[in-house]
Amino acid sequence: MQLTPFEQELLDGQHGQATRKAMEILTALGTIYNARRMVPVSSVQISGVSYANLSEAGLQFLSEMADGGGKTRVLTTLNPAGMDIENWQALGIDPDFARDQERVLDAFARMGVITTCSCTPYLSGNLPHFGEHIAWAESSAVCYANSVLGARTNREGGPSALAAALTGLTPEYGFHLNENRLPTLTVHVSADLHETHQFGALGKIMGEKFEQSGIKPVPYITGIREASVESLKSFCASLATYGGNALFHMQGITPEAAALRAPEETLTIHSEEIDQAAQSLTIASSEEVDFVSLGCPHLSIREIARLAELLKGKHVTKEFWITTARPTKQTADRMGYTKIIEESGAKFATDTCCVVAPIKGRFHALATDSAKACYYAYAKNRFKTVLKSFDEVVLEALK
Repeated sequence: MQLTPFEQELLDGQHGQATRKAMEILTALGTIYNARRMVPVSSVQISGVSYANLSEAGLQFLSEMADGGGKTRVLTTLNPAGMDIENWQALGIDPDFARDQERVLDAFARMGVITTCSCTPYLSGNLPHFGEHIAWAESSAVCYANSVLGARTNREGGPSALAAALTGLTPEYGFHLNENRLPTLTVHVSADLHETHQFGALGKIMGEKFEQSGIKPVPYITGIREASVESLKSFCASLATYGGNALFHMQGITPEAAALRAPEETLTIHSEEIDQAAQSLTIASSEEVDFVSLGCPHLSIREIARLAELLKGKHVTKEFWITTARPTKQTADRMGYTKIIEESGAKFATDTCCVVAPIKGRFHALATDSAKACYYAYAKNRFKTVLKSFDEVVLEALK
């Protein structure tokens, strides 16, 4: 790799040992992927925040970087933590886990990381512009940033994202390069999609088809007439979960699509396949559901407003978590939505989610509108699942 004089200073340790270690990580990554140079990044989002995922070894690495003088050089936020730092007791989190999770967040804070913990950083202040190079780690956020925002990032690991934060740099390879952002397969969707769970089911069927074929295309999607922010975040989460995709183009919707030509090779997905994909994620009966969750990825303020409308004057009968970023909840507080929702018996789980929280063994079956949540509920916690529309999930909590 060709390093600038300043980058070489970072690598030589002239700006501190933590920064030296960060540059060692980035240059090794760049060498592996044949990057010619580093590029400056405007923002970073770090994964590997839950103590359940990090364990003591991961926390030791963070502490060493903080003790070594590591300081962020660009806007940096975090992926969801393993608990709501303010409301963990009401959510049944073990005190020992809570103590360790606080140690993790303290290590990040000492490095200047903004300890807002969200898988939708673009909804709460970490919003890159079109064409900007960034270094994000959470799979659904990476897919959203590349595709919907038109920013440029590879899917970083926790250490490489932290390294980018401490240096303001990332190696130029993968989706940072124009040639790797070109579409390689047209996917025509022959269906009318309206609900978030339908977009999640579409991501599931596309991802599974890509996995079965052994290819990792950049799809150019046609046939979808409109898609909200909420629909797109659901789709990004599912496509990244089931197919590992970090970039797609959607005709008439995503910003790079208009300048690109749809590839001749076409895969058509019919409404029946999307329905079947959704039905395959319902493996529990309504009577078995004892846990309900909305917010994978984290809810927008518009979704919280709808939730308040549906729950006003009602009372839930099952454990019901609403997961969102703390800045979004603070907006909900001011709008009066939080009071309505909490009066129903539902609980906010802020800056965390049911994917990374230590809840294995606590519940039997989950009802959600998220195909991604269904995947991890079974794979990680062995919960049965029920996939429904947003409004139907709320009705499930009221039964």
